[in-house]
Amino acid sequence: MKELRSLRKALRRGSAIALALSVSLAAVSPVGAQSLTDRFKSLFGGKSDEPAQPKPAPAPGQPADDDIDCPQVTVRAGASTFGVGATGKPAVGNDVRYQASITKMARECIRNGAEITARIGIQGRVIAGPAGAPSTVEVPLRVAVVLGGVGEKVIASKAYRTTVEMSEGGSVPFTFVAEDLTYPVPSAATADSYVFYVGFDPQALSPEPKARGKKK
Repeated sequence: MKELRSLRKALRRGSAIALALSVSLAAVSPVGAQSLTDRFKSLFGGKSDEPAQPKPAPAPGQPADDDIDCPQVTVRAGASTFGVGATGKPAVGNDVRYQASITKMARECIRNGAEITARIGIQGRVIAGPAGAPSTVEVPLRVAVVLGGVGEKVIASKAYRTTVEMSEGGSVPFTFVAEDLTYPVPSAATADSYVFYVGFDPQALSPEPKARGKKK
C-alpha cells in the first residue's frame, strides 16, 4: 500500500508538471514582446508609479532611440524548455529532476554611434520533477541577434547563466535581463530582417576551455 501511494503521488506530480509547462509555452509568442522602457519595467516587476527617467539627447546627426528599429524577440525553435534528469538518465517521466520554461520576453535597443546595445529580458519558471530538484538550479540561456531569410546569419550571440533558488512548492519563477548584447547598426535594406532569438543552451553550463600554453 505504501508503494502504491508513492506511485500515485509521483504520477500526480508528473501530470502537474506537464500541465504547467503547457500553459507556460502557450504564453510565449512574439506578439507578447515589448520594447518601450516603461513596458519593460512593468513586465519584470517595475512599479507603475515610478517616474520616468529622462533620456539623454541623441548625439548630433544620430536618430533618437524611438527611431531605432528594435528587432522582434522570439524563442528559438527547440530551445523553449530545459530539463535535467536523474544522474545518467534522460529528463523523461519520473526521472525528471526539474524543468525550466520561458514564459515572457521583452527588448529595448539603444544606439551608440555605429553600434546598437540591446537589453533582452527573459521571464520563465523552473518546476521540480518527481525525481527531486536540488536547492539551487543553474539555468543556461543564450541570446542572439540574427539576420533572417534564406541562409540566416548570426550577427551576435552570447551565453548566460542565472541561478534559481528552489522552494518547497517546487515551482519558482525567474527573471533575467541580458544587458550587453551589442551589434553593428544594420543597413536600411536589412533592418527589417533582423530578429532576436532567446532560448536555453545547455552548452552555457560547460566550463570554458583552458587556453593552451605556449610550447617551450
